[in-house]
Amino acid sequence: MTTKTGGCLCGAVRYSFEGEPLMQAVCHCKNCQRQAGSGWSMLIALPLNAVTVTGELRTYVDHSETGNEVHRQFCPTCGSPVFTRVPAQPDMIFIKAGSLDDTSTFAPQIQFWTKSKQNWVVIPDVPGMPGNPG
Repeated sequence: MTTKTGGCLCGAVRYSFEGEPLMQAVCHCKNCQRQAGSGWSMLIALPLNAVTVTGELRTYVDHSETGNEVHRQFCPTCGSPVFTRVPAQPDMIFIKAGSLDDTSTFAPQIQFWTKSKQNWVVIPDVPGMPGNPG
């Protein structure tokens, strides 16, 4: 099995994991747009126990449009977003796919919050939903 690695811009936070993501997605919610400074956020979901992390993270506690807590974790030195944690899913971790050392295998399977999608964003052949699943 291949080990995948990633980290923040300055290298103070590093992570590794083995195995395939449970999900690869694009989120278009306004908070992800603001946090990423882009039109969307690219995420891969993994079991929490599959990921090894070194370095210090800072957490910003956010709330989704549905009111759920969203913990956005970033490097306190360079500010790079690295992980998202959702207390309602304590055994999961969402890695910001742009922080992977090799992004060539990222292939989104679904899009969330398409009702907030920027008009200029086109991601063909990836099914979407207007909000969160369920």
